[in-house]
Amino acid sequence: SHGGEPLLRLARSTAAMLVLFETPAGYALFKVLDEGKLSSSDDIYKDFETPDKASKIVKLKTFSKFKDTTDALAAATACIEGKLSKGLKKFLTKNIVNKEISDRLAVIDSKIGQAIKEKMNIECVHNSSVLELFRGIRNQMTELVSGLTEAELKTMQLGLSHSLSRYKLKFSPDKVDTMIIQAIGLLDDLDKELNNYAMRLREWFGWHFPELNKIVTDNLIYAKTVKMLKIRSNAKDLSFSDFLQEEVETDVKQAAEISMGTEISEEDVTNIGALCDQVINISEYRTQLFEYLKNRMQAIAPNLTYMVGELVGARLIAHAGSLMNLAKQPASTVQILGAEKALFRALKTKHETPKYGLIYHASLVGQTAPKNKGKISRMLAAKCALSIRVDALGDQVEPTVGLDHRTAVENRVKQLEGGVMKSLSGTGKGKASAEKYDPRRSSDNGALKTAAQTYNADADVVVKKEKKEKKIKKEKEAEEPMETEATNGESKKKRKSAPVEETTEAVPVKKRKKSVDAEEEPEKKKKKK
Repeated sequence: SHGGEPLLRLARSTAAMLVLFETPAGYALFKVLDEGKLSSSDDIYKDFETPDKASKIVKLKTFSKFKDTTDALAAATACIEGKLSKGLKKFLTKNIVNKEISDRLAVIDSKIGQAIKEKMNIECVHNSSVLELFRGIRNQMTELVSGLTEAELKTMQLGLSHSLSRYKLKFSPDKVDTMIIQAIGLLDDLDKELNNYAMRLREWFGWHFPELNKIVTDNLIYAKTVKMLKIRSNAKDLSFSDFLQEEVETDVKQAAEISMGTEISEEDVTNIGALCDQVINISEYRTQLFEYLKNRMQAIAPNLTYMVGELVGARLIAHAGSLMNLAKQPASTVQILGAEKALFRALKTKHETPKYGLIYHASLVGQTAPKNKGKISRMLAAKCALSIRVDALGDQVEPTVGLDHRTAVENRVKQLEGGVMKSLSGTGKGKASAEKYDPRRSSDNGALKTAAQTYNADADVVVKKEKKEKKIKKEKEAEEPMETEATNGESKKKRKSAPVEETTEAVPVKKRKKSVDAEEEPEKKKKKK
């Protein structure tokens, strides 16, 4: 055995090693000149510190350039997935198999090495020394491959990385839900800021014209009115017909004449006017942003939008993180999404868990009676979960399943509210056969095929006579002592000698026992005397 080890080492030393190196520009095949340097992986980096040292370790044997970015992307994708691409197979066949080279091939990934060995019968090597060798070649790549500059390599790397990212994300500009998440977040922020600005404007101008607060309730119209009015004394000479109704305009002018507000300076009017401009601009931008969000939701999640509306649908997507994450959630999670705090509080305190979260703001839940909101929210969440999966994984631009699902939920609402019961699932084109549920009925009109049967009195459950006779016998035995102990004349005897059947039917057992006890008491007293 000891004599065979030197022969094995000699065989390994005679079989040279080739290095398969993949770059953004193409495939490179290097030949290892000094394989003894690979014995220690810790010192390999020292041999690649300079181009001269690197050229003594490896030498470029052949280089195959990619035709375009698509070719490079296909090669990179196959490399990541551990598969043997057509381009790589052609490259290895031309430079190794056809030339009948029996050298070992160093590869960067063990999966690729296994695929090459299975399909092309080339011995592949993958270990820590090979990884260090690849790191050294990468550092001196531009020097080892002639005609490849640093700038060109960086440009190719950037282009390939972008292409690979798009492929991984399956990039589609129409299906980017990030825009929806950002838009709904900004919309909520604008609403908060708009409310703060409007409140500040009402408080500020309220010192001068407090009556205007109750007359004009809309924040945008209030800001436009204040901007045009400036000072309340100008009200009688101005026309607010562009944004105020005739009755409201009359009320504003009448209130301005008898207002109890304080006087303000010209500088105050200027600053209040600037705040009015801010409120008007933010309101206009909010309207524009809502239209943008509406269009994006129609493009990305048409079925979900049809079920719950743009705002609720966008908030569900934003809360889940993405449309795909939302599609992975079950219906029970979609139902309480947004009520996590209440859910965990209920679980901790062992109270009832919440029935709805963000889905509560959907119009279908809002128009339902309070006692039925839980049932409708559960059904709506189940239908929404199906609609979301169609939106996330399908290619439809128009709502398809959403139409049927919304109709089903609306029918359920009508049924719970006491309306006409309709079919909750299916197309509703086919009518249920009466014969299916009752074989005596006709499938055409639901009428009975035979005449109606008469009432069967024999099928009734009745009390058996034996039990009744036993009950009467017991009652007789209980009344016998009453007859023997009676001593108060014939009237009592006549009363006691009445038919047993009548007394048993008229007087309940409990009352009769009480009467017996009451009559026995005076007899006991007489005996004691």
